[in-house]
Amino acid sequence: MNLPKVIKDVIGYVSGALTRIFGLNDDSYPETGVQPYEGELSDKKQSSDW
Repeated sequence: MNLPKVIKDVIGYVSGALTRIFGLNDDSYPETGVQPYEGELSDKKQSSDW
């Protein structure tokens, strides 16, 4: 094994992980905000006394 190459590969692997963790946000999710619930309503009546 070539020790300098192994050390270089390990440093590259760790620095790549640190860049992904602490780098800028690269998420490409759409900004949706709050979404209303559009499911089925319950058939039970809820009592107002807790």
